[in-house]
Amino acid sequence: MAKLVVDERDQDFVLYEMLDIESLCRYPKFQDFSRDLFEMTLDVARKLAEEEVYPAAIDGDREGCRLENGQVYVPKCYHRLHKLVTEGGWTIISTSPEAGGQGFPYTMYLAANEGFMHNFAYFAYPGIAAGAAHLIEVYGTEEQKRKYMDKMYAGEWGGSMALTEPDAGSDVGSLKTKAVRQPDGTYRLSGSKIFITSADSDLYENIVHPVLARIEGDPAGTKGISIFLVPKYLVNEDGSTGERNDFVISGIEHKMGIRGSSTCAMSFGDNGNCYAELLGEERKGMRIMFQLMNEARIAVGIQGLGGAATAYMHALDYAKERKQGSSLLNMQNPEAPRVSIIEHPDVRRMLLWMKSHVDGMRAMVYYAGNCVDRAEAMEEGDEAEKLKGIIEILTPVIKSYCSDIGFRITEVAMQVYGGYGYTQDYPVEQFMRDIKIASIYEGTNGIQALDLVGRKMGQNKGKNFMMLLSEISSTVEKYRGSREHGDLAEELDAAKNIMAEVGMFFAKCGKEGKYLIPVSNAYPYLNLVGTVVLGWMLFWQSGIAVEKLDTLVAEKGISRDDPEAFKAFLDEDSDAAYYSGKVHAARYYIKNVLPQVKGYAEAIKSEDLSVIGINDNSF
Repeated sequence: MAKLVVDERDQDFVLYEMLDIESLCRYPKFQDFSRDLFEMTLDVARKLAEEEVYPAAIDGDREGCRLENGQVYVPKCYHRLHKLVTEGGWTIISTSPEAGGQGFPYTMYLAANEGFMHNFAYFAYPGIAAGAAHLIEVYGTEEQKRKYMDKMYAGEWGGSMALTEPDAGSDVGSLKTKAVRQPDGTYRLSGSKIFITSADSDLYENIVHPVLARIEGDPAGTKGISIFLVPKYLVNEDGSTGERNDFVISGIEHKMGIRGSSTCAMSFGDNGNCYAELLGEERKGMRIMFQLMNEARIAVGIQGLGGAATAYMHALDYAKERKQGSSLLNMQNPEAPRVSIIEHPDVRRMLLWMKSHVDGMRAMVYYAGNCVDRAEAMEEGDEAEKLKGIIEILTPVIKSYCSDIGFRITEVAMQVYGGYGYTQDYPVEQFMRDIKIASIYEGTNGIQALDLVGRKMGQNKGKNFMMLLSEISSTVEKYRGSREHGDLAEELDAAKNIMAEVGMFFAKCGKEGKYLIPVSNAYPYLNLVGTVVLGWMLFWQSGIAVEKLDTLVAEKGISRDDPEAFKAFLDEDSDAAYYSGKVHAARYYIKNVLPQVKGYAEAIKSEDLSVIGINDNSF
């Protein structure tokens, strides 16, 4: 049976051949790990993804959630899956052992979870709970850690991230939820929130909500926001759950996708008695919440990758099995045998477009995880600072680019199926519905672009951005002399230079007071950066693949200049075929996708401000 969820071969390539994560084991932080342990862990994760996570994604979408008497009930199949995920500790494998996790590299967390994220409707529950627990680990008191964090990390209690309000979506500073200080140091909250993922479920005995609110009397705007812990049930001194806290789940949102996820509206303090505890310092709520938001942005990137990769693998399998039409050589012969649609050029174009983007996204996400691991393992020094700077630049790109391209991949996958893809006979329509939300939540992609252009590129006096450019240049130089990569190296280098030039153009606009130009073009520029970074990843992979392929060919005594012998070799040797696929994916992307960078740059530099100039009534 074809693998339809996890591309095991490509995961292994990125982890071991491209990023060499085994070398992390040389650092004291990861000295207890080994490649054998990494491989064993991924084997278990892949089996879980194929045998349990995928079937629950399909069944959970059909059943959905329901709200009865103030309690959310999730799809029945989630309970078995939740038991397996909790017992395996899959959402906390990179959490520190001191906090109850397994201490794996973050890259391994990303790789293990990639195969789960096509079922984000379920994985939002344990994933957000772990994220909320991490907030308490970093900012909570010892009492709060023992009271809440331990059980959240253990999978016994859930969590959420309660930010959004009806009149304050992305404009968080306008929130109206109020906290009133009590004589005993606790608070009472009043207000409402909407679109709260995992706000309630019957998976957990208790749920702890980090909630943004303004302490009575504190200043308006984001500077006056604090963050509070609001448990569903109050906690007794012995750690058991007590009375129900004063907030209600007022409704479940009826969504296009991720129907098994309880996205809820919440009302706090209708009876004036919603208990809350301050987390961290007063008026530091946004800074604290940004930790969870940054983790969530990478999670959304892996969601985009996971959903897209699964859609691509299903489309590829369908294209190999579905027979329709005759080959190009026999089109005039009505009696010619039908062929698999993978033989048709337009289908091959769609498959190669999907493959190149999925491979590039996987490399980019894992690369960012590897930067995190190496920076943490080194702790300090110039190299650690460089890696942290690159992470700062890539975080909004990963969130935005992977979610947007991920959705496009599911759309192209549906096109491969033709009319069948639009029906519920096949799961690709669900993949498309489920992934769309990724570009919207955790900060819409337009906000991610503003973060990149308005904040990240100027951080560290622009050095972070320059270090990313330098890394791309190093890869270009490393493989420039290869017979496969001479022209590709030139084109990637030119695209990287355009990326730098537009960055400098934005800086010039800022100095001249033309702020509307970078603001209006932030989203196109983020896509420009994402396109270049994916080209870099694919070029890097192709460089490795050519070296591996040359070794295999030499061992067999085959000349790559002999097309027939080389094709026969690829038909027989799966490793050789895999490496050849890497070379073709890079060449296709750099020749067919990377040229878009020139168009982005030309449009941005035109300084056209039609989006600002058009009258509201003219739309």
